[in-house]
Amino acid sequence: MSRVGKKPIEVPANVTVAINEDNTVVVKGPKGELTRSFNQDIKIEQEGTIITLVRPSESKDHRTIHGTTRALLANMITGVSQGFERGLELVGVGYRAQLQGTKLVLNVGYSHPVEFTPEDGIEVEVPSNTKIIVRGINKERVGALASNIRQVRPPEPYKGKGIRYVGEVVRRKEGKTGK
Repeated sequence: MSRVGKKPIEVPANVTVAINEDNTVVVKGPKGELTRSFNQDIKIEQEGTIITLVRPSESKDHRTIHGTTRALLANMITGVSQGFERGLELVGVGYRAQLQGTKLVLNVGYSHPVEFTPEDGIEVEVPSNTKIIVRGINKERVGALASNIRQVRPPEPYKGKGIRYVGEVVRRKEGKTGK
């Protein structure tokens, strides 16, 4: 039994949810609007400010998609009401980030700067030259952009240099021992 799928979703007062016949859900809130099509087998029911998801049977396919559908719908509602953000920090001598217009420019030890242009609905902020904040209403896109930025220079285990998530713990290795 999916414990996640059974949990009802509460809709905040400033968010509206429209469920169409083809299981397309449109969620509107103060931060924006998200639309997504879900599996036809999972039934999405809205009663006032509570949304519940019902699966037709206990087959493996229905059980696997039940919790996923509920989590995606809850993330849509959270995104349009509060938004999502992911923080990154640069660790290393000379590593820095800066914004040029909307473009993020990273200098992380390569012979050339690495540039990222965020897509619509995603906002990048650089409060200091070693911190990056990625914000948006779509959790998948925010996480994907943060992951792509991190992949430019992932943290290495010997000195800990690289781009890491805020709060990420990098396991350190000892290195060579000399005689």
